[in-house]
Amino acid sequence: MPMTALTTPTRFAESNGRRLAYRSIGEGQPIVLCTRFRGNLDVWDPAFLDALAAGGLRVITFDYSGLGLSTGTRTYDAASLAKDAHDLIEALELKNVIIGGWSLGGIAAQLVIALYPQRLSHAVLIGTTPPGPMVKPPEQLFYDTARLAEYGIEAEEILFFEPKSALSRAAARRSVDRIAQRQDRSVPVPVDFAANHLGTGPKGDVFPAVAVLELLKRTTLPILHIGGDHDIIFPVENWYALNQLLPTVRLLTFPSAGHGPHHQHPQAAADAIVSFVREPHLA
Repeated sequence: MPMTALTTPTRFAESNGRRLAYRSIGEGQPIVLCTRFRGNLDVWDPAFLDALAAGGLRVITFDYSGLGLSTGTRTYDAASLAKDAHDLIEALELKNVIIGGWSLGGIAAQLVIALYPQRLSHAVLIGTTPPGPMVKPPEQLFYDTARLAEYGIEAEEILFFEPKSALSRAAARRSVDRIAQRQDRSVPVPVDFAANHLGTGPKGDVFPAVAVLELLKRTTLPILHIGGDHDIIFPVENWYALNQLLPTVRLLTFPSAGHGPHHQHPQAAADAIVSFVREPHLA
């Protein structure tokens, strides 16, 4: 039987004096997924990962240096997270890579595009922010909720779904139940480490990298962003404000959804990614 997101073992790649913990399922073109703030190997919905694998992709998730089961120096510096992804890609000798990222991981993925584009074919960004000035900042509710020591179901609904929608709340419970089924688990991100990097509220632009924005205006790399219409962390409005400025960026926005649209709609999100990657004129 093929391995699934719940059953595949954790492996380790040696790179520059550290061990990067990763998991891999599926066969085919590789997609390397950078995780969210406070995320580790275990926070991805297995239904989403399995759907990507069923679509013919090799799906690789990993823990950042010094976090989860990886060794090395922990940091939330986005350039360092991008280097983790790059080093893993090189250690596994991957080619024709789809670089992906959720939330903070989406910022890291954009830096992979900017700093290490040589092995990339596409980029898939989920619930993240574009570089440069923001037209709509994160909501205070995110900062208040993200600081909690543990995320119960109500926090999950607030952070990653749309609490106003009964359908979204039901999807949150299904997703949380699926994620909890993994037995062999990674190590949670320390709460104090995460809180020290969070801040207490919105303070200016989240990703003030004008050079990266200028690069996205010129790149030929096909980029897909998947968002929810009410993302309290990285409002999708910031992507739509760049309409006609980013020629290779496609936007897919799910209604009545929040910061984790791929957990609310795991099959639809995976199908959209596979279709995006398979389009001949974008390859």
